[in-house]
Amino acid sequence: MRFRLLKRNFLALLAVSFVVLTLLLSTRVLVVSDNATGVASSQGTHSGDSVKFDFSSLPQLTQSVYNANYKQCILNEDRFPGEPQLVLLVQVHNRPEYLKLLIKSLEKAAEVHSFLLIFSHDYFSEEINSIVQGITFCKVLQIYFPFSTQLYPSEFPGQDPRDCPRDMSKDNAVKTGCLNAEHPDSYGHYREASVTQAKHHWWWKLHFVWERVQAMQGYSGFVIFLEEDNYILPDFFHFYKSMMEFRKNSCPDCDLLALGNHKVLTDFNRLSNKVLTTGWMSTKHNIGMAISKEVYYKLMGCSNDFCTYDDYNWDWTLQHLSGTCIRKPLKVLAAQGSRVLHTGDCGLHHKESCRPEWASLKVDEGLQMVKDSLFPPSLVLNGAEAVEHKAHVKNGGWGDVRDHILCNNYVKRL
Repeated sequence: MRFRLLKRNFLALLAVSFVVLTLLLSTRVLVVSDNATGVASSQGTHSGDSVKFDFSSLPQLTQSVYNANYKQCILNEDRFPGEPQLVLLVQVHNRPEYLKLLIKSLEKAAEVHSFLLIFSHDYFSEEINSIVQGITFCKVLQIYFPFSTQLYPSEFPGQDPRDCPRDMSKDNAVKTGCLNAEHPDSYGHYREASVTQAKHHWWWKLHFVWERVQAMQGYSGFVIFLEEDNYILPDFFHFYKSMMEFRKNSCPDCDLLALGNHKVLTDFNRLSNKVLTTGWMSTKHNIGMAISKEVYYKLMGCSNDFCTYDDYNWDWTLQHLSGTCIRKPLKVLAAQGSRVLHTGDCGLHHKESCRPEWASLKVDEGLQMVKDSLFPPSLVLNGAEAVEHKAHVKNGGWGDVRDHILCNNYVKRL
């Protein structure tokens, strides 16, 4: 009996490895086919028009994704020559109205012409491409998550019809022989592709931007992570430079910057020039987070821990790593007067109807209240809290060994 169980587990793992290997080989085939159609043989950054997407079929759409990631066309490069002074990395799904609000805020930001905006997409549409490609005020690069569930609608990493239903018991799953019967999460639930995608996308883009984006070669600053439902304040870059100067002079051991928080603007006038040092926490510092290449290397050293920790949230997983795999807990220099606002009132965790027009009105009213407190001449340390590991109860949703294997493979050069 024990032999049969071991044999079953071995066969299951073998099948999982085959699926992931097939995905990775398909990546190579698409890149090779790109070269075969007349694309330059060495990967590089190209200026000019973006790759034209073909939405006529899944194979054509997949080919478009790989072509775009290979060519890396920089929009507006001729208009804004030179190295970027700041890189913003925006994770985009499918909320175009909120994306428009973010772009509106970027256009109003001081010195935006010196930015490189990188938009990382896991949903591909003509509407979203058109919105991003309409930007004229700085350099823009679009990258595309190649393992999006949109490209794999009925197979892993999408939702395979042979997968176990989320709430099926393990005993029943084993009896029915569904694909992932042996791998529920810590709470007995089976994977949901729509839930796992955000963590996959976050880890892939972290690696792709630092290792594969040619425009990043030689960039020595921090990369600031945003999402499509964020909104930046006009003095965003000014405050970033002030934080970098403060870090250099007063907090050289600060690993991360947090330009945003989840507080509203009601107390902004008092807190506009205040910063705080503390240990990194998911619920406080996951908005407007800035990462250096040094911290990126620390995270890559913990790839297996990140990819096997049973929590579908990238930020809670990062908090788990801080003080465990990364032995010295991550220290953050955090803005108390947030320079990044969260406008989204719907999404993965909130299923009610989206009302971006309400968010826009609220932001406009808030900016009127705080406009006289923007661009503070210097920063003041308003507190220095203990930097320690903050344990939490993991949320599950990430128990499937296929997710672990695919996630770990992002850090390998394809």
